[in-house]
Amino acid sequence: MDNTLNRTDHAPDELIIEAGRTEGQYWKDIWNYRGLFYFLAWRDILVRYKQTVIGIAWSLIRPLLTMIVFTIIFGKLAKLPSEGAPYAILVFAAMLPWQLFSNCLSETSNSLLLNANLLSKVYFPRIILPVSSLIVGFVDFLISFLILIALMCWYRFIPDWKILTLPFFIFLALFASIGFGLWLAALNVKYRDFRYIVPFILQFGLYISPVGFSSSVVPGNWRLLYSINPMVGVIDGFRWALLGQNIQLYWPGFFISVVLMIVLFVIGIRYFRKTEKTFADVI
Repeated sequence: MDNTLNRTDHAPDELIIEAGRTEGQYWKDIWNYRGLFYFLAWRDILVRYKQTVIGIAWSLIRPLLTMIVFTIIFGKLAKLPSEGAPYAILVFAAMLPWQLFSNCLSETSNSLLLNANLLSKVYFPRIILPVSSLIVGFVDFLISFLILIALMCWYRFIPDWKILTLPFFIFLALFASIGFGLWLAALNVKYRDFRYIVPFILQFGLYISPVGFSSSVVPGNWRLLYSINPMVGVIDGFRWALLGQNIQLYWPGFFISVVLMIVLFVIGIRYFRKTEKTFADVI
C-alpha cells in the first residue's frame, strides 16, 4: 500500500493537449529554444572565421572589387549620374545591402541541408535554423561597412541626420532575405537542385538591381514597375540614409517594395510551416 502511495505521489504532471493550440505552442517553443538559436549562430560564426584569414578578407575583397568594376564601367565609361556623391560611395552604399541580402539568402536557403543530421535526431522548431544563419551574413555586413567608412573619410563625405534611419533599412534587407530564404530552404529539402538555382538568382538579381547605378536613371514611366524588385526599395533607402540630400527617395516605389517584402515573408512562413513536418523524413 505504501509503495502504491509513493508511486502516486511522485507521478509526473499530466500533459494536456488542447485542440487548436499547436500553432501557438510552436511560437512559444521558439522562445523556449532560444538557447539553441544562440548556440547555432555562434557555431556558424566560429566555423566561418576561427583560424581563418580568407573568411574575413573575403568579406572585404569581394564587395571592394565589385565596387571598383562598377565604378569604372558605369561611372567612368558610361558616365551615369552619381547624384552629387562620389561614384565609389554611390556604388558601395548599394553593395552593402545587396551583400547583406545575398549572403543571408544563401545561408538560409542551405541551412536545413547543412544541418540534416540535427533535423533527423531531435525536435525543435525548424525555423530556428534559417533564422540563426542570418547572423553570419550580418557579421559580414558589419565587416564590409568598414570599407564604406574608409571611403567616406577618403572623400571627406559626411552624411546628415538621415543616417539615423539606417538601422530600419538594415532590418528591411534582413526581412527580405528571410522571407525569400524560408521558401527556398523548404524547397531545397524537397528538390535538391534548387541549391544550384539560388546562385543564378542572386547573380541575375545583382544586375537588375540598382547596385552599379542610381535607380533615377530608370525612365519615370517604368519606375513603379521597376520597384517590383523588393531590393530596389532597400537599396534606395540605404542611399537615401547615407548620401543625405543628394538622393531623393521614390516613395511610391519604396512602399511597393515593402508590401512585396511582407507578401514574400507571409508566403515563406506559410510554406515553411506547411512542409516542416516532412523535413526529417525527406532529408
